[in-house]
Amino acid sequence: QVQLVESGGGLVQPGGSLRLSCAASGSIVSIHFMGWYRQAPGKQRDLVATITSGGSTNYVDSVKGRFTISRDNAKNTVHLQMNSLKPEDTAVYYCNAGISTRTRLSDYWGQGTQVTVSS
Repeated sequence: QVQLVESGGGLVQPGGSLRLSCAASGSIVSIHFMGWYRQAPGKQRDLVATITSGGSTNYVDSVKGRFTISRDNAKNTVHLQMNSLKPEDTAVYYCNAGISTRTRLSDYWGQGTQVTVSS
């Protein structure tokens, strides 16, 4: 059994910063890719950023230069540092990871954390 637990969401004013964290736990053999997605009300869930086990990163154009994804392989965690936040960044943010256990490689999701950018 594998779990992803997010933390760090909240309410912030435009221009502010938040740091999201996601910790993976359970019968983990290895974690391949990790990433963050977001879903605004009435919209589909979209990719925000991903990071490979080797540290290669990818960002959606709308967050480049403002968001930074990082991971701690020893602690099975991934973080998303969000700076210069805009109202359009408001969404539920979901952690995602490709994880191998002893029996399979599967795609896992966290429960989501709300980020609200508003004055």
